[in-house]
Amino acid sequence: MSKVTMLRRSAGAVQEVLQGQRERALAAFLPQGFSTASLSSVASSQNVATESSASAGTAAAASVGTSEEGVVGSLKQRFLWRVVKSSLLIAATGAVGGAAYVTYSYDVDSVEQKLSALKSSISKLTFDESNLLDKLRSTVYATTLGAAVSVADFYVETRKNLEDQIRGIAAPSSSKLLPDLLPQERGAFTVVLDLNETLVYSDWKRDRGWRTFKRPGVEAFLEQLAQYYELVVYTDQLNFYVDPILEKLDQKGCIRYRLSRDATQYINGKHLRDLEKLNRDPTHVIYLSGHAKDTTLQPENALPIKPWKLEPDDTVLLDMLPFLESRQRPADIRPVLASYDGLDIPTEFRERTKELQRKLAERKQTNRLWRGRQ
Repeated sequence: MSKVTMLRRSAGAVQEVLQGQRERALAAFLPQGFSTASLSSVASSQNVATESSASAGTAAAASVGTSEEGVVGSLKQRFLWRVVKSSLLIAATGAVGGAAYVTYSYDVDSVEQKLSALKSSISKLTFDESNLLDKLRSTVYATTLGAAVSVADFYVETRKNLEDQIRGIAAPSSSKLLPDLLPQERGAFTVVLDLNETLVYSDWKRDRGWRTFKRPGVEAFLEQLAQYYELVVYTDQLNFYVDPILEKLDQKGCIRYRLSRDATQYINGKHLRDLEKLNRDPTHVIYLSGHAKDTTLQPENALPIKPWKLEPDDTVLLDMLPFLESRQRPADIRPVLASYDGLDIPTEFRERTKELQRKLAERKQTNRLWRGRQ
């Protein structure tokens, strides 16, 4: 046996002796029934638990770090989205406000002229191409103006379409609201009558709802005028309101034509009567209404009377008959109507008639005297 082998066996024996002594020493301190093998198992499990806790801690730390990064990213996204929404809201508000101001202040032709001038000025812009910064500024400026011009073009086109549609609704339903006069009626005069507060009055009360009342003398007024004029009712009310009223009011058929709201011109919130669309000679048209000056586009044809609001002793319609039945038919009725402007027409007509009769009597007396001398 070699010396090396002997030394190795001696070292092994010494190590076994030391290991046995250590285990006996530990056994003196351990509880009864608890072996050193159990102690090794416990130590091994503690090592495994420690490693597991460390791994769990590392994973938890990593999870917390990831969660914090997600929260920060979410907050950044929310902040950016709020900024974008606020910017869009401000831009939209500014665009709507600007469009409203332009729509209120300028008509579409003026806007087109200003837009053409802006386009012309853009095409004439010159920049220093050698300077990089100036070139960049010019590019941004031109792009911004180009976008503004595109938006303005869209606004003009949209406004034109809307105005065309509104014009189609606001304008009378036809350029000729009445058919042509018969050949034997050429030169006849037309009296256009308003309805509410002129021939009738509509009133509403809680206990009975709507009711319509006839103005005193209206039937005799219509029957008498129909002998001298073509009578037309021209109102801003709707057909379903007008037709039942006139069916009861005009049972003798004195009114030849009825024109309602769809025949009016809608301007600034009012439905106005456009007498030029009647297909009648404007020199032979009289518009009689309780609000004549305010409800027609041709006030020179207006014959205003007092509006009726259920006064029981009203005689305005009958008082107007002498003036309207006058046999004098001027070539143009409008100067005659202007001469009565602001005056009480029945009273003024009586005074003028008396004056005319006096002058005729004087002329007749003068002629008699002249014949007597001869």
